[in-house]
Amino acid sequence: MPMTPKERMAITRQQMPERDPLERNQDFKEVNVGFGEAIAKLEAERCLQCKDGKCMYGCPVGIDIPGFLDCIAEGDMKGAAELLLGANSLPGITGRVCPQEEQCEQVCIRAKGKHGEPVAVGHLERYVADWARENLDMKTLLAEPTGIKIAIVGSGPCGLTAAGELAKKGHDVTVYEALHAPGGVLTYGIPEFRLPNKIIDSEVDRLRQMGVKIVCNVVVGRTFTVDELMNEEGFQSVLIANGAGLPIFMNIPGENLKGVYSANEYLTRSNLMGAYTFPEYDTPIIRGEKVVVIGGGNVAMDAVRTAKRLGAKEATLVYRRSRKEMPARVEEVHHAEEEGIIFKMLCNPIRYIGNDEGWVTGVECIQMELGEPDDSGRRRPVPIKGSEFVVDCDLAIPAIGTRANPLLTSTTPDLKLNKWGYIEADESGATSKPGVYAGGDIIRGAATVILAMGDGKTAANAMDRYVREKNDLPLLEEVSVAPPMECGG
Repeated sequence: MPMTPKERMAITRQQMPERDPLERNQDFKEVNVGFGEAIAKLEAERCLQCKDGKCMYGCPVGIDIPGFLDCIAEGDMKGAAELLLGANSLPGITGRVCPQEEQCEQVCIRAKGKHGEPVAVGHLERYVADWARENLDMKTLLAEPTGIKIAIVGSGPCGLTAAGELAKKGHDVTVYEALHAPGGVLTYGIPEFRLPNKIIDSEVDRLRQMGVKIVCNVVVGRTFTVDELMNEEGFQSVLIANGAGLPIFMNIPGENLKGVYSANEYLTRSNLMGAYTFPEYDTPIIRGEKVVVIGGGNVAMDAVRTAKRLGAKEATLVYRRSRKEMPARVEEVHHAEEEGIIFKMLCNPIRYIGNDEGWVTGVECIQMELGEPDDSGRRRPVPIKGSEFVVDCDLAIPAIGTRANPLLTSTTPDLKLNKWGYIEADESGATSKPGVYAGGDIIRGAATVILAMGDGKTAANAMDRYVREKNDLPLLEEVSVAPPMECGG
């Protein structure tokens, strides 16, 4: 007998089981353990099955959230998996790293007023994806092959999502990846303790089973240009989804000292190149005893928690605003605090200090106070005169953002860029160059995995329509993507 709304309201949000902080900060095993069946069903029963499903307005890839939660509550895991995988090509990934608290969970009716906490959609997405990987042969039904070749530049979340959607529509899809392993930022940027490589590998393997070809060690802009892909390699449409991976530095004195790493290089060495598995991989990486990471986003959290696991006795995060303004996920900040990370809020580096051998020995900072809001809506940090102090360190890692790498765009002169060097694209992902689309960080700047996936899904719809009209083929029904967020409140 179905539960009444009153009975559902009486169930409190189920907490994600976690490994002990003092154990997990010594290794790279996953922090969150995952729901068991009983907890998953109980949490799913908290969903009130709203008629208008506001949570769906908060999902950039348009998952039928009430539908898959109802399946879990009823014990129909196959049905839940089919609904989830039908809309989301990478559910094992988004269930771990998507900021659901700012998306679907933010607009959940249970998060309003006296209704308590939102349904744990992200934890349940992870549960279903993990169940499907172990229990279900998810052979996706593909449309009749069209023979049309489509190229995707970049195998990050945008590129992989678009590849899956275009393969479902029957197209011959090839993904080009500059690095030696697929996954893009998922592989090189997110540590194993947040997103295990086996999860990425399983999602990529599913795409390969659908016929997607993934070619690594190809730098589009050098190995091929976009024009060569279209004019010489026979691709009728190209999606540029190469991200924004060029690190930003602060341009302060001492930045060229040894022991000052960009977060991109530090995490790439540890994650993609396996430095965390030493001696299995003998990738060089500095293992500082006193490490300072500058920044307040998820990348900064990943870097400082990695430093702790690589042996730092003191791993310190320096951030120029207060904790309230930090863009990092609340869960990641909480985990970092539990693991012994030191937080120095409202202070900003003004120079790096070095010794006679050219190695960094400290970061000179200045205290800040919050002024009026800036363009981001957050209160602007203002230096306090005469408040300088030094944080000792033997490794400093700025993690203050990334920007577009001009390698590809400089070889495609008819591709319109904005003043920051990002590709200009319309709401469908179409660029100024016919047949060329773009999505993810290369049009947005550094953003989230799920927004990049939403771009990939949107662009796949538009690319399918473009090549079908070009080849006089019947149009397919387009897959749904998220309605505008304002509809959800």
